[in-house]
Amino acid sequence: MCKIERFEDLMAWQKARMLTKAIYEVTKRGRFAKDFGLAEQIQRASVSIMSNIAEGHKRGSPGDFHRFLSMAKASSFSILHCV
Repeated sequence: MCKIERFEDLMAWQKARMLTKAIYEVTKRGRFAKDFGLAEQIQRASVSIMSNIAEGHKRGSPGDFHRFLSMAKASSFSILHCV
């Protein structure tokens, strides 16, 4: 099994990036466009997913990486509960 050197190569980070792009598009339209606070909260949560995956990847131990993945998962749940 090969070791992934760059966090950008992680499929989870790539999917989080696609999610973030989609969320920014969705929050520009409809009800979200009128509710700036909610739109910003959802945008920040999506960016948090990407950031936690990237930061966790650079940590020294599998336990640290798991902890950051858990935080990314929590951010994804906050998006689901806002919609």
